[in-house]
Amino acid sequence: MKPEIVKEYVDTGKVQLVYKQYPFLGQESTWAAVAAECAADQGKFWEYHDLLFERQQGENQGAFTKDKLIGFGKELGLDTTKFDKCVNEDQTAGRVQADLQEGQQLGVRGTPNFFVNGQPLSGALPFETFKTVIDEALAAGK
Repeated sequence: MKPEIVKEYVDTGKVQLVYKQYPFLGQESTWAAVAAECAADQGKFWEYHDLLFERQQGENQGAFTKDKLIGFGKELGLDTTKFDKCVNEDQTAGRVQADLQEGQQLGVRGTPNFFVNGQPLSGALPFETFKTVIDEALAAGK
């Protein structure tokens, strides 16, 4: 889904894609969100995000311990001194918590969840659904 939306809408400057963390599956999901934000600080959010999804093994089963998350950063060539400290000290936890609270206030109950100009779209929907909603918003000048 992301590549089609990015290619047709984001890369062309028609829309802006904003990713928000919603770690609701326990401690490992929170650690993973914190680590992804630490990777974002080094310009590698999407690479780290994609690696997390490739390596997931179920909820809180040890796939996303802090040691493993740090290893993912090393694998992506991040500055390990900065990244290790960021993850171990939960330096981005405030951003993650703010995203979670914002989602809760908007009524988000799970993932994936999307908003197009405030209109919620929940679940793993086909690209055509997004295309219809985005094209309608663009046509309305929103």
